[in-house]
Amino acid sequence: MSADLPEYYFRIRENGAAVFRIDTENRQRRIEMDQIAVINIRNGEVKPHGQRVLSERDQAEIARWMDERRAILAQRDIDDIHRAVDYLNLTTQWAQSKASDEQLEDVTDRLLMAMHDLRTVLVRKKADRLNKD
Repeated sequence: MSADLPEYYFRIRENGAAVFRIDTENRQRRIEMDQIAVINIRNGEVKPHGQRVLSERDQAEIARWMDERRAILAQRDIDDIHRAVDYLNLTTQWAQSKASDEQLEDVTDRLLMAMHDLRTVLVRKKADRLNKD
């Protein structure tokens, strides 16, 4: 069973994770999780748990996990944006074909302000990119 278990376990938390070392080499052959650190993914901070000193292997595994986690979070961000484009298209179709006057009255001002804000940012960013070239 121990061959199938990872050496480290990362319990996801907001902004990072708690890091545990997995141990099955004990008398009862139970899975023991020894917390070794806490990670803040946003600022890259790694705090050893208690008075613990992290080994080079611990640090390398934590760095590997942080790189992988950042890539996952970045992919989720872009997926969310692609979904937002889909929602805008679905919202357009809804407004054109299904929405009642009352429903439109309820959402029109907020949608227009959000779309104006988004358009302003996108146009400014596009201009910035074009001026760089």
